[in-house]
Amino acid sequence: MKIAIHHRKGSFSEHWITYCEKNKISYKIVDAYASNIIDEILDCDAFMWHFSHIDYRDMLFAKQLLYSIQLMGKKVFPDFNTVWHFDDKVGQKYMFEAIGVPFIPTYVFYDKKAASRWIHTASMPKVFKLRGGAGASNVFLIRTKRKAYWYIRKAFNNGFPQRNSLGIFKDKLRAYFRKNENLKNVVKYFIKLFCPTNSTKLGTREKGYVYFQDFLPGNKTDTRIVVVGNKIIGERRGVRNSDFRASGSHILLPEHSLVDIECVKLAYKISRRLKLQIGVFDFIHDTWGNPMVVEVSYGTDPDYTECEGYWTSNFDFVVSPIDLSTMIIESFLWER
Repeated sequence: MKIAIHHRKGSFSEHWITYCEKNKISYKIVDAYASNIIDEILDCDAFMWHFSHIDYRDMLFAKQLLYSIQLMGKKVFPDFNTVWHFDDKVGQKYMFEAIGVPFIPTYVFYDKKAASRWIHTASMPKVFKLRGGAGASNVFLIRTKRKAYWYIRKAFNNGFPQRNSLGIFKDKLRAYFRKNENLKNVVKYFIKLFCPTNSTKLGTREKGYVYFQDFLPGNKTDTRIVVVGNKIIGERRGVRNSDFRASGSHILLPEHSLVDIECVKLAYKISRRLKLQIGVFDFIHDTWGNPMVVEVSYGTDPDYTECEGYWTSNFDFVVSPIDLSTMIIESFLWER
């Protein structure tokens, strides 16, 4: 097998290239942005690209390119089943409801009047989200109907930027004070407030819809579960101070004994049902302690070395160092 790999510095591709060289697997580095990318991979059997929702170019065409290569009969990572709903909370709402997944009650409206009528009778608080975004940067707790009406009006007027630069900077600053972030990164994101990147400038604004979820109180942590093939890793994450969000908090609780095994079982079941190459799930719990899916992704950070090991498909725990990049490429190459 010969693998075409799109390389991005600091991404999974660095580890995949090293793995191929170490195991004498034929590969070539290609440029997914090249106009002739289809011709470039004709001599390959597979294509791997861990594209990013942060890069506006990737979100313009990555899913379409990957599916087109899949239609050529080549193996791709991520494939269609894994990635069509990536960074799309609206799409995930319909998907989870369709397969009966325990999912936080979610309400989507494409009409300003319909959304306003619903808010008039809805209980508060609610959580407002944009369809895309990571690290909870586009997630807001709405405590009053007056504030909810404000979000509705904005959503059906000039909308919201896809990238909440101020929110991201605040998160980086909080992480720095907790000694989970370096000063250089904090300064970099501060500069971006005044000198936005191309992705910020060229990304489209989110408008023409609103997305609300019920607020489930009492969650001091959430649970992150990653399913790759027949291995499952997981950890809990603490919420920020004076906040309700755990995603992006960098407060990690990796002891496997703290993880609700029902989250592990549910994540594995959903991954099998959806035929995911990788499923990165976030869970919180309802009032009765039942796990509820917040969202699923294929994209994640490569580093889960703090985790103690993994669960098997029989949900036995194996103490082992975790190398997520290797787990992905080995599952991609050898598992069916």
